[in-house]
Amino acid sequence: MGQQNVPDNDHATLLERQERKTEPPPLYQVVLLNDDYTPMEFVVGVIQQFFGKGREQATQIMLKVHREGKGVCGVFPRDLAATKVDQVTEYSRQHQHPLQCVMEEA
Repeated sequence: MGQQNVPDNDHATLLERQERKTEPPPLYQVVLLNDDYTPMEFVVGVIQQFFGKGREQATQIMLKVHREGKGVCGVFPRDLAATKVDQVTEYSRQHQHPLQCVMEEA
């Protein structure tokens, strides 16, 4: 009996594994929208509390919201972004402010 030629399946398996790599999940920007009622200081506090920004960076984001109508507070996977939107919205309502927070695909 001679030695049988067995195809080299290791190479094909490696290629299949590489092709099956999943794409990273889409990321979403969490954005605050300007309104004429929510105090600037409250917005700065929200950015610090929910997005972990320092006072200076939070102030810069708040000024962007104030001047341009919206400002990005952070970029997160979908579920985390949705949670941040819910937290900010609930906190704002509890403090009787109409601050709007939305998420947009990054």
